[in-house]
Amino acid sequence: MALASGSARRALARPGRIGLGGYGAPRRGAYEWGVRSTRKREPPPLERVYEIPGLEPITYLGKMHFVPWLARPVFPPWDPGWTHPKFRRVPPTHEHPLYKDQVCHTFHQRCSLLEGVKQALWLTKAKLIEGLPKKVLSLLDDPRNHIENQDERVLNVIYHARLWHDTGDIPKRQTYCPVIVDSLIQLCKSQISKHPSLARRICAKNYRLSTTWNREALLLQVHGSGGARLNARDPLPPVASREEVEATQNHVLETFYPISPTIGLQECNIYDEKDDTGFQEGYPYPYAHTLFLLEAANVRTYRFPPDQLRAKMILFAFGSALAQARLLYGNDTKVLEQPVVVQCVGTDGRVFQFLVLQLNTTDLASNEGVKNLVWVDSDQLLYQHFWCLPVIKKKVVVEPVGPTGFQPETFKKFLALYLHGAVGAKEPSEA
Repeated sequence: MALASGSARRALARPGRIGLGGYGAPRRGAYEWGVRSTRKREPPPLERVYEIPGLEPITYLGKMHFVPWLARPVFPPWDPGWTHPKFRRVPPTHEHPLYKDQVCHTFHQRCSLLEGVKQALWLTKAKLIEGLPKKVLSLLDDPRNHIENQDERVLNVIYHARLWHDTGDIPKRQTYCPVIVDSLIQLCKSQISKHPSLARRICAKNYRLSTTWNREALLLQVHGSGGARLNARDPLPPVASREEVEATQNHVLETFYPISPTIGLQECNIYDEKDDTGFQEGYPYPYAHTLFLLEAANVRTYRFPPDQLRAKMILFAFGSALAQARLLYGNDTKVLEQPVVVQCVGTDGRVFQFLVLQLNTTDLASNEGVKNLVWVDSDQLLYQHFWCLPVIKKKVVVEPVGPTGFQPETFKKFLALYLHGAVGAKEPSEA
């Protein structure tokens, strides 16, 4: 029989340490410091006054100090005359003045539709057309609408946002994404000298949109902030002709049964059904021109996938168009004589999504009749990658600092959407 080693003999001599993970039975103090300390203490018993019919409880209210053998007095809730934001008592849901029995399915900034664009098209009763409209593409191909040294100035915008704006080595997406969009808008504004109608616009941020509509037996609402919005004094002209609008009656909306069309929307019973464009009555720039939705979250899991981002663009553009149509033509459900057109641009600072929506009807309850139209140009790269630091191998610069795979066509589409409605329009003095 082989002799056991020293460590084995010591283990056999102390059998209490065998089992329970090699530590034997727990010591007595383990319960006191480990298990008991993690348990929540039981709440103290409520000091309440027992109401006995025919008897009045004797409390220590008149003595002005605590007396252990007397009952504790019950005081009414103290009303200081103002509401403290930290200690504000929220009333029960059913007592809220805006509470309604009918459930409303709300879409807001952080809602992600499971079926993406298909679900958004069903909710808005719209027909999808791939690519941008011909009226917008005609502005894209016209060299008179181009900016002097356009590609070089766009590259300077990319360098400014990704390299020069931030003092860090590698700026975060939430830093450079808004800078790129603001700089591209500022670059488009340089065309005011060629097209004076561009001066009749203004860019507003942090506006709040709210509009409600019925879709079959569902009550739907778009509510919340839609990012930045370019407003104009004059509405955008219709993109599709009357014949194209009438032809949408034969279009059949795609369904995704057995998935519910409201999946991904927030259900709530507290809501307001009023239509709010986000701007007060008498605002000098009442018409929505282009919405800018940014996906600037640093963590990838917090950013919307491209299909969900396009769905969000459709719903926010539809909500802006519907609120504007009801402000102009009333709340009656009907086919609009003058359709409402709203554009939208979504980006994460590198990939751009372009959208044009034409609202043809406010009769959204049934699947029959005229449909709305949506043009989408998807996944347009402004650049492939940006090297914030040079890549050096064997003392040779393999990849210099700067963007790779620059696509100038993407900015041309951005510029065409910005110029839409201004090129060929009347001058401000003639309007």
